[in-house]
Amino acid sequence: MREPRLYVTSVDEILSGEATDIYFYRTKILADKYGLSDVKVRIGVHAYSLPKNYNWAVFAGLEEALAILKGKPLTVYSVPEGTIFRRKHPVMIIEGGFGSMALYETAYLGVLRFASSIATKTARIRKRAGEKQVLFFGLRALHPAVYPAADRAAYIGGADAVSGLLAKKYLGLEPRGTMPHALIIAFGDQRKAWKAFAETFGDSVPMVALVDTFYDERVESLMAAELLGEKLKAVRLDTPGSRRGRMRDIVEEVRWALDAKGYKHVKIIVSGGLDEAEVEELRDVADAFGVGTSIAAAPSVDLSADIVEVYVNGGWEPRAKRGKIPVALQVYRCSVNEEYLKPLDDKSPTYCSDGSRAEPLLVKYMEDGVLVRDLPSLDDIRGYVLEQLKEVSL
Repeated sequence: MREPRLYVTSVDEILSGEATDIYFYRTKILADKYGLSDVKVRIGVHAYSLPKNYNWAVFAGLEEALAILKGKPLTVYSVPEGTIFRRKHPVMIIEGGFGSMALYETAYLGVLRFASSIATKTARIRKRAGEKQVLFFGLRALHPAVYPAADRAAYIGGADAVSGLLAKKYLGLEPRGTMPHALIIAFGDQRKAWKAFAETFGDSVPMVALVDTFYDERVESLMAAELLGEKLKAVRLDTPGSRRGRMRDIVEEVRWALDAKGYKHVKIIVSGGLDEAEVEELRDVADAFGVGTSIAAAPSVDLSADIVEVYVNGGWEPRAKRGKIPVALQVYRCSVNEEYLKPLDDKSPTYCSDGSRAEPLLVKYMEDGVLVRDLPSLDDIRGYVLEQLKEVSL
């Protein structure tokens, strides 16, 4: 009898170039055979399209992409991780021998697209939520091999907390979460489950009661408040769509009922099938949102990698497929809403509409496979995203 297994790529397989598409493997063979491996090229990474109704995206996954390219004879220019970017604006340029980069395109694009898609969707929900908390609860929608990467991308995008236990080990983030319906059902009595949770974890974990398992949300919220008193920090409403009706009405009803009984200190967390529209509708009546699938299964930010220049006779020659700009481009930023594109090698000053000098966004992160720039902390990347979100509109 065949034993079950997990189909997970190893780090060694990624770094060696085995985690790639067959056509890149064959390309590497042909490049070596016909003397193309040493041809110097510049590859530009762009999003020539964004998901429907998106006019910007958040660039994430740079650290992992650099980990893949480290040690190869390649030079990498990139915008800082967390940069908000627009369609057709380059986020990365990779320079070096064609044969040295061929095997790695699948992997580095994969981590950039995966992380940027999750970070972008989280940022959009963060924008909709205003000052209310956003918690990422979407791991169950993903393969467990990518849990730390998903939590990292969601945090970069503006989530206030993530739920993955491994987030502490890999990211230094304290995971947050309440309790599942399964726990309450196993006890057979929501009061017993709430009491056991409070007694077991005490003050080390904020007491949040899940209040929609057996009875009406208002009834269970008051039951929890009466049982736990000041220990109860919040109630979580995870009402299934089949019983939901208008969620705003349910939240308002719970809020009025708690306030009327003197439990104004109890906050309300809403979770379960939330997306941008629901978050925006509820942000003035709820205190926090647990968002899962809509972030984990975010619309793909369609980053692609294309040769844009080839080094010929001592200089860079524009060369690209149809539909792509045949020049390695630099982005000059005045603000998130004012940017200019120029050839990478054009170092002449670029000025903003107010007369100030624009700054180039793409900077060198790696030279000949060696990291030449310090990488920021996770909190610094997240803070950078939040500052830019103040300026952009949805």
